[in-house]
Amino acid sequence: MSRPAAGRFDGTLVLPGDPDWEDARVGRVFNARKPARQPAAVLRARTERDLVEAVRLARERGWQVSVRAGGHSWAAWSVRDDALLVDLGDYRDIAYDPQTRIVSVTPAVRGGTELRPYLAERGRFFAGGHCPTVGLGGFLLQGGQGYNARGWGWAAESIVAVDVVTADGELVRADADRHEDLYWAARGAGPGFFGLISRFHLRTRPLPRVAAETVRLYDLADFAAVMTWLQRIHGTVSPDVEIVAVSTTPDEPLPGHPGGHVLAVTGLALVDTMAAAEAALAPLATCPVRPLLTVPVVPSSLELHAERQLLANPEGCRYVVDNAWLTGTPAEVVPLITPLFTGLPTARSFVIWFSMAPLRELPDMAFSLQTEIYCSAYLVYDDPGQDARHRRWLTDRMRELQPITAGQYLGDADHTARQVRFMGAEQFARLLAIRAKRDPDGLFAGYLTAADAPLNTNPWEA
Repeated sequence: MSRPAAGRFDGTLVLPGDPDWEDARVGRVFNARKPARQPAAVLRARTERDLVEAVRLARERGWQVSVRAGGHSWAAWSVRDDALLVDLGDYRDIAYDPQTRIVSVTPAVRGGTELRPYLAERGRFFAGGHCPTVGLGGFLLQGGQGYNARGWGWAAESIVAVDVVTADGELVRADADRHEDLYWAARGAGPGFFGLISRFHLRTRPLPRVAAETVRLYDLADFAAVMTWLQRIHGTVSPDVEIVAVSTTPDEPLPGHPGGHVLAVTGLALVDTMAAAEAALAPLATCPVRPLLTVPVVPSSLELHAERQLLANPEGCRYVVDNAWLTGTPAEVVPLITPLFTGLPTARSFVIWFSMAPLRELPDMAFSLQTEIYCSAYLVYDDPGQDARHRRWLTDRMRELQPITAGQYLGDADHTARQVRFMGAEQFARLLAIRAKRDPDGLFAGYLTAADAPLNTNPWEA
């Protein structure tokens, strides 16, 4: 295959057969369960000009275009057969405007390790992903389930503009007044977005003066009672509190507990004073079940939470992940989620129950599916021989949740294994219509799916 003329790119174009091909193909894929798919080429982009030229080169060669920002997609959506993979890892920039309090970031910038400390120095905050090494590109395109989404909203709601290279190779700025269709789609289309985003412009918020938390660990034998209580009260808790229940293995042995997974019910308050935090977190002390361990309301920090997230999501491991938006009464929900939370197959695996109650009304954007309860499972292991076994186990558990499943969140989905609804029907039809207009030739690779399976449907409802 011939190479483009020297000087066309500021970055590096890597072709199959080059010594660094394998590293370019999957070296930045977080999940050690790496795909065998083979792109036509990988562009390690360094500048905005590279992005424009990448789209033009793909048109010339008859390739599709796929994009990698942070590399944290569990299914490695960026690695597509016979496509030009535009890797943005070397294209990183942050700029803040103190007048408008808007920060602009390139997609590969990491929300926790890069953007958060940058903004903290300026007294500002943006609710990026909980895992601090997640890049902002895929996170924002999929909606952005960041810190305290139940109270502050989805991160995509804070996108005020995006700079996009279109399928025609034109660089445009899209916002509420210009190229509104691209702006609408960029907030929720995920890997189905039909453009190459060069930069996000994000509304920031004041840095919380106080981060405080409370944690209670319960025996899994008490799972039904604890979760029934939590589902009944979570909608009454202050919107300044992030509420998460997680089935996890404690770092240290617990007195009187035989070992293995426990249920941790956590509350994180991001407020102005410790008094406000104590008041906001007080409802989480009302569970009638006696915990194995109680951490009262104590000062914490987002840095400490980031460290814990890195421990829970270790580099170099294999992951099988799936999720569901759940709906129903406690009597309907709790019995069906019990096998998922209490039967995890490896010690490092974990499941989260994430409160979004009471639901806030969403703005008009592609992201359009949510319920009061988000449930996501992460199977963490090392042995490649266990891939199929763990995938079957998790698919079986998700099948058991179908009676209470409204759909799923793109950020923790793998449509090569299981395809369910991820967007409102009206919004999905609108997305397809915009794509047909903006990218009629299918230049951008779109969703990575299993063959012949319909998109954005719950098969058991058909």
